[in-house]
Amino acid sequence: MRNFRFWLLLPLGVILSTLAGHQTANALPGQPVEAVAAWIAANPTLNPTVPGALRVERSNTAAQRFSFQATVVPPGRISFPPNRGVIRTEFFSFFDMINGVTPERLAETLRVIYGADIYQDFLSANVVYSYPTPDMIEMSRRQNLPLLEAQKGQLRLGNRYAYWVEVVETDTGKAYNGKMTVLLPEDLNKIQAELLSR
Repeated sequence: MRNFRFWLLLPLGVILSTLAGHQTANALPGQPVEAVAAWIAANPTLNPTVPGALRVERSNTAAQRFSFQATVVPPGRISFPPNRGVIRTEFFSFFDMINGVTPERLAETLRVIYGADIYQDFLSANVVYSYPTPDMIEMSRRQNLPLLEAQKGQLRLGNRYAYWVEVVETDTGKAYNGKMTVLLPEDLNKIQAELLSR
């Protein structure tokens, strides 16, 4: 917890210059569970307390939380994993009432965890879907569902991976929750179909 508290208090530029240049991703979706677990254990940003864990949770205070998880299940609605020995999805999320959460902060965290190559893949990725769409906003207003309007996200397709970024804004337009998912490109259509059916 001490490492995470220190990490939260550092300016973002210091974090990036300290970690991103020295770390490259060597375990991502599509790789064996054991390889991903070993990478998580060796990753100085994730630094799990349980050896072999695929989930890491950190909390600085009740107002600041971070989690990371790798899973064999495709992203989105629960479905049967096609191969229990291969990771299909990795995601991290923030809850931060002090600094807030922005898509830019999620992108920089991607860089800190995975390194410059994955970060560049994300930056150059094509946006294939953004929400809320005007139709979603109209529907949420008609049905009095403010959460649909508050969820703002994108699906991106890079050369190596697909990415799902989402923040949830409050009534004042400030976001305290955010999440980024790194997924296999073949799972992108599943997520887009699920988002369109909401």
